[in-house]
Amino acid sequence: MAKSTKAAAKPAPAAKAPPAPVKAAAETSEKIAKTQIIDMVADRTSLNKKQAGESVAVMLDVVVEALKEGKSVGLPGLGTFSVAKTAARQGVRPGTSEKITIPAGKKVRFKVASTLKGNL
Repeated sequence: MAKSTKAAAKPAPAAKAPPAPVKAAAETSEKIAKTQIIDMVADRTSLNKKQAGESVAVMLDVVVEALKEGKSVGLPGLGTFSVAKTAARQGVRPGTSEKITIPAGKKVRFKVASTLKGNL
């Protein structure tokens, strides 16, 4: 009996597309660093990098101080930061399965603005 030649009838594998150009590590990351924000602010305004850095730092300080005071911070087009109290609760220590009490505390919550949510 002769072997069939079905193997020869298989189509050739598709040629692979050439690899994409290598980008800088900062461009491929999904996170934007504070220095990158400063650069963007400086590029889009008449501020130099030092002034833009001071502006960004002051804005972040104002937001943090307001949250420490228990106030909510609304940023139009972005969303609202607020502080929420958490109740004490029971938890389990990983690895030992020991039951522990997690004390009450506070956490920062963020609610996305509807305009941003609609544009994502």
